[in-house]
Amino acid sequence: MPGQVEKTNQTVVTEFVLQGFSEHPQLRLPLLGCLLFLYTMAFVGNTLIITVITCSSVLHSPMYFFLFNLAMMDIICTSSVLPKVLASLALEDNTISFQGCMTQLFFLAWSASAELLLLTVMAYDRYVAICRPLHYGTLMSLRLCLALAVAVWVICAVNSSVHTGLMAQLSFCGPNVVTHFFCEIPPLLLLSCSSTYVNSIMTVLSDAFYGCINFLLTLVSYGFIIASILRIRSAEGKRRAFSTCSSHLIVVSVYYSAVFCAYISPASSYSPERSKLAGVLYTTMSPTLNPLIYTLRNKEFKTALGKLLPFYRH
Repeated sequence: MPGQVEKTNQTVVTEFVLQGFSEHPQLRLPLLGCLLFLYTMAFVGNTLIITVITCSSVLHSPMYFFLFNLAMMDIICTSSVLPKVLASLALEDNTISFQGCMTQLFFLAWSASAELLLLTVMAYDRYVAICRPLHYGTLMSLRLCLALAVAVWVICAVNSSVHTGLMAQLSFCGPNVVTHFFCEIPPLLLLSCSSTYVNSIMTVLSDAFYGCINFLLTLVSYGFIIASILRIRSAEGKRRAFSTCSSHLIVVSVYYSAVFCAYISPASSYSPERSKLAGVLYTTMSPTLNPLIYTLRNKEFKTALGKLLPFYRH
């Protein structure tokens, strides 16, 4: 069988076949056009956010610093998945080498987990801005912001390295068809012909930390934020306070919904169709919508964009 070789009387997988959307061949061209459009929008939108924040001194504040990091994570996330998906749809070649699969798994796990952790940090930033406004400059100092960002990138890189290393140590004897459009932990574990006990334990621990604990911390932050907003007497004050965190709340809701659907379930109950839908949401839709959600209702960003791109003013 293609992608498998004999080694000491045992078949060893050298490449995987990504099932992708092959069960719906009539949708190949529409999906190609749709995903190409979304990838272009995500890449251009997030690159624009990075450029504007870098070039505009007005946006050199904690909120935009974390938004800068979020945009970088979104670019890594979409670029680790969509180019291969687009090539597969265009060339009708769904194969991916074992090394390529592990590389994709590393960058996807890195960016996805980093985004969850960063969303929690951003929720804390909004909590300080609304609940402790007089101490915001002290509590969210440049040193602390840099430390938080570095911690997010490093912790998630270590987490991704552990998962990828454990996956690379497994034996894959066939079949080699991954029931997804990218290399993801649950469908890969189902293909292993060796024990996946350690992988499953680490996946559960990772889910508990990134999914449950971070989600609870975000809920706690927004509990304090909502309570603080309700104590504001003027309607205009409430509106302004809510507008500073509503964009982040929308992003958190969309992203966590997709991640819970894809990961917070045992491998034995893995559903390919459900996982593909969730995968589209957090690798494609979320990175595409984030720039729109964070910038369309943000006057500071639009003003900075107008200074950088004069034609945008009109």
